[in-house]
Amino acid sequence: MDDLAEDWETIRLPAGLVWSGRARYAAASSFYSRGMLDAEVLEIYRILSRLDGEDPGLRLSASESGRKWLETMARHAR
Repeated sequence: MDDLAEDWETIRLPAGLVWSGRARYAAASSFYSRGMLDAEVLEIYRILSRLDGEDPGLRLSASESGRKWLETMARHAR
């Protein structure tokens, strides 16, 4: 599996798994460094990085950038 495919899998980890928030943030940071994700969305993942039980989709859907990112994720569904 290449790095990008692994990042897509990681960013979709379900809420509630131990360390899932930090793993999602690491994947988000990778997408950010590739220019695929903006700073506002990265900040949402940062805030939630220590909250493994929090679903980032809820916060993402509350912002324009977040909604765009959710659409991008949907286009890259497994």
